[in-house]
Amino acid sequence: MENNQKWYASPSGGGEVYRCVTCGKEFEGSYHLNLHVRSHTRERKPYICLVCGKQFGSNSHLKSHEMTHTGEKPYTCLVCGKQFGSSNHLKTHQRTHTGEKPYNCVVCGKEFVTNSYLKIHQMIHTGEKPYSCVVCCKQFGSSTALKVHRRLHTGEKPYSCVVCNKQFVCSSTLKVHQRIHTGEKPYSCLVCDKQFVCSTHLKIHQRIHTGEKPYSCVMCGKQFISSTHLKRHQRTHTGEKS
Repeated sequence: MENNQKWYASPSGGGEVYRCVTCGKEFEGSYHLNLHVRSHTRERKPYICLVCGKQFGSNSHLKSHEMTHTGEKPYTCLVCGKQFGSSNHLKTHQRTHTGEKPYNCVVCGKEFVTNSYLKIHQMIHTGEKPYSCVVCCKQFGSSTALKVHRRLHTGEKPYSCVVCNKQFVCSSTLKVHQRIHTGEKPYSCLVCDKQFVCSTHLKIHQRIHTGEKPYSCVMCGKQFISSTHLKRHQRTHTGEKS
């Protein structure tokens, strides 16, 4: 046994438990411990993809990755039939059906389906924005948000409406647009019961009841409930016609 490992009998009699002496993390079986130990050594990712050269810490992770090149998706959701390249991706997807959100933000209590979504959310509280646009230097909390933003510069709109062929930069915007065709309005005002296609429209509407006007004209000081209303007003000063 290597110097940075030790084992002891499980108190419950369930077999040997292996502990990493570097960080104290425990594992059931020396195999999983040996995989973990690589995180403390230079032998961190000894398994290499022959197609793209990406490295992995275990052979199972490598095999899951290789399916991205072959297109193989052997794991199928029994509820909706959607297929996935790894059991972990399937497990995460299944939470969309069960409603399970096991990852909680300790600051605000909001729950998330995956730990990665939680980490992205936590940047709201920390103010961290590690991803920067090389064109305009605007910063973002996730690589996905940066990727969507870049499309504003490239003009790329990969999401199309099957009804009217209108194109959008992200899937969430397309989803909201499709409600125009379906008539779906899932967001309701608790005061007057008026319904809206998206949460943003509901939030703006609620300011009618609260009296909140967070947008101010720098020329005359007049206040408005939305940036759209402010921009429309500013044209009275500039003479610009929409």
